[in-house]
Amino acid sequence: MMSPQVQKCIDDCLACYQACLSTAMGHCLEVGGAHVEKDHMTLMMACAEICRTAAHFMLIGSDHHPYICAECAEICDQCARDCKRLGGMELCVAACERCAASCREMAIPMTAG
Repeated sequence: MMSPQVQKCIDDCLACYQACLSTAMGHCLEVGGAHVEKDHMTLMMACAEICRTAAHFMLIGSDHHPYICAECAEICDQCARDCKRLGGMELCVAACERCAASCREMAIPMTAG
């Protein structure tokens, strides 16, 4: 049985995975320009993948999930900033910010003690 906090983080990670992937493959490809530059697209794909991976680690009950969640929070923060900079990706920004906050909560046990 998972705690409500872990379940919320899983849900936030999966929502961010979906938002980043669909925004990159839809909005960014349609808009073009800076939205399809390598650094931005790589960041969005990295964000989507780390979110999926963090959810996976929590779902299988891995003791390593705090480490993955710490990295996920960092990448989500970076992705949110870059998407804000480019504009027009408010849903992605919101999903990244929610996921980063949830993942930071999951990473706290890693840094305690």
